[in-house]
Amino acid sequence: MGSVNSRGHKAEAQVVMMGLDSAGKTTLLYKLKGHQLVETLPTVGFNVEPLEAPGHMSLTLWDVGGQTQLRANWKDYLEGTDILVYVLDSADEARLPEAMAELMEVLDNPIMASVPFLVLANKQEAAGALPLLEIRNRLGLERFQGRSWELRACSALTGEGLPEALQSMQNLLKSRSHLCSR
Repeated sequence: MGSVNSRGHKAEAQVVMMGLDSAGKTTLLYKLKGHQLVETLPTVGFNVEPLEAPGHMSLTLWDVGGQTQLRANWKDYLEGTDILVYVLDSADEARLPEAMAELMEVLDNPIMASVPFLVLANKQEAAGALPLLEIRNRLGLERFQGRSWELRACSALTGEGLPEALQSMQNLLKSRSHLCSR
């Protein structure tokens, strides 16, 4: 689906955004598009939006619904994925094990073997939000040493951390390009 060209031409990438329901994926999608805060409903199926990002990056973002009954279909959205963005609700400590189990299921899919991923710890502005280091430790992200990944804190409500998230996507896209050209 995506193509990466390191000669200064625009890089195009397919970005699939997944996470449990109510993690803030759709709000993040529209905040990244530059919209003011929008009222969202639970996503049934998916939303797709193009995004022109800094650094000659053209992204197609797929925001896939995260309700329990929709997760069985997540595998159908993985073909051609250049970057996986997995969104966590940092303030929902009780669902962290469930979120990690779903992330592992996606990453265990053979299609995802060389796909880099970004974990966005959303809702950092919320009272009781877990700090990034604690999320990193609880998720056990160190086990992915043979893979390109990043973890970033953000807030879809305030926009805090979103420029860094875009930079992470650019870094991961470059790492994928490097791996694919070997």
